[in-house]
Amino acid sequence: MKAIVQDRYGSPDVLALREVDQPVPGDHEVLVRVEAASLNARDWHIMRGDPYLARLSAGLRAPEPKIRGTDFAGRVVAAGRAVTRLRPGDEVYGEHPGAFAEYVCAPDDVVDTKPANLTFEEAAAVPLAGITALMGLRDAKVGPETRVVVNGASGGVGTFAVQIAKSLGADVTAVCSTRNIELVRSLGADHIIDYTRDDFTRDRHRYDVVFDLVGNRPLGRLRRAATPAGTVILSGGGVSEGGSLIGPMGLIVKGMLLARFVRQRLHVLSARPGTADLAALRELIEAGVLVPVVDRTYPLSKTPEAVRYLEEEHARAKVIVTP
Repeated sequence: MKAIVQDRYGSPDVLALREVDQPVPGDHEVLVRVEAASLNARDWHIMRGDPYLARLSAGLRAPEPKIRGTDFAGRVVAAGRAVTRLRPGDEVYGEHPGAFAEYVCAPDDVVDTKPANLTFEEAAAVPLAGITALMGLRDAKVGPETRVVVNGASGGVGTFAVQIAKSLGADVTAVCSTRNIELVRSLGADHIIDYTRDDFTRDRHRYDVVFDLVGNRPLGRLRRAATPAGTVILSGGGVSEGGSLIGPMGLIVKGMLLARFVRQRLHVLSARPGTADLAALRELIEAGVLVPVVDRTYPLSKTPEAVRYLEEEHARAKVIVTP
């Protein structure tokens, strides 16, 4: 099968389309024919090996596994003998390493039935970003009239966070650039702050929940934007210039260390894939509450160009690759 393989850290030029062995599902796995896969900031960070500290877990000289990508949508072509919930022919979506390929093997507990009203391209945009948004807002106990600000509202996670927060009855302020104002307004944001003109951490407004998806503000200023008993959700950062030792991990570490000493709740978010959250997202999507936003689609062979676009052009929402 064809797959995007990486043998060393570096620019998008290190990504190569190669013929590799097709994976064979284990007892608790399904083999999925990938119809579409989506890019995440995590793919960029792993490709670059940035921040350097992350190489301690990803691999010192090159990342493992070598096939890039995690989010996918496609059709089950084979199932392990212990799998009872899914069968060949099922249209599914999920999250597991190795998605930038014609086929991916994934544990059945990270794969769920694809929303019936989505294309494969739209469905591939959902898993990591949708689960991250859902978990963050759920952990912050967002409900009716909760004042939420989403920093990075036009990104992959941000577009889901705005819509899910609105579905929970929250009053949502979206932070984005000038060119993305109409996009986030269409997603239901009550208020919009153009970060090229205003800094939400320096104005007089205070929020019950500060959902930071960018990592471009010091922790002290993020806390200043929250109410005295508010919640600050830290979810890493997006694309940066690269070459840093700890990158957005510095903000996260500070939040973890300070959390036990302050009244405000500082929550470091770590999204974990699973069928329960995928099913919850499917219900919201099929009810018309949640709509994935796709910026551009590239063929699998052009994955380096897709990553370069994500890296350099501040993509809106999700970028998709198709075999």
